[in-house]
Amino acid sequence: MRERFWRWAPSVVMTAGVVLTMGIDRQRAMGLDQPLDAAVPERWGPYRADNLSLTPGEARAAGVHDYLLREYRPAADSAYAFSVYIGYYPEQTQGRTIHSPKNCLPGSGWESLGSREVLVPAAGRDVPVNRYVLQKGDERALVLYWYQGRGRVEANEYRVKWDLLRDSALRGRSEEALVRIVVPIRRGEEDAFALATSVAADLVPAVYQSLPS
Repeated sequence: MRERFWRWAPSVVMTAGVVLTMGIDRQRAMGLDQPLDAAVPERWGPYRADNLSLTPGEARAAGVHDYLLREYRPAADSAYAFSVYIGYYPEQTQGRTIHSPKNCLPGSGWESLGSREVLVPAAGRDVPVNRYVLQKGDERALVLYWYQGRGRVEANEYRVKWDLLRDSALRGRSEEALVRIVVPIRRGEEDAFALATSVAADLVPAVYQSLPS
């Protein structure tokens, strides 16, 4: 019986994937409950935000519908302490899904020095995020990013894809946000990670305020 199951398992998985994929083009576009810039604070302790814009080419390449891009700077220093990017997709269809930072960041000249999935405390629980260390020339930066939507915070991109197919087929919903924090590494990687973690703790519930229920 077990041998028979494993013999048919690939076909079962493939069939399930085809059935779920059929629902991805029949989505309800879910608008935000409130604008991202209304939910995410412009002041973060001693840091104040500068609002930035994607170029038309960047926005087109990302396929994003709504987004927030900010650099947060301490009042006593002109160098930015961290940046926050949130890209929101009210629906995802075949060929129009969230682009992973794993592909975008190296394409902009950054080299990965290491990555892993970590848990950070946010919204009363530990949530999974991706932790990256990147380098470009003499600059190094720590990046945290995750996917948030439909009641979930997720880091693993395979799980994100599976949840997308399932929710598309069963719920007719595929809205999701990509959330990213970038902290330049100046005093050490762990100092940068501590700052990024403290930002993530407040950013996760702030993003939930904007996402559709």
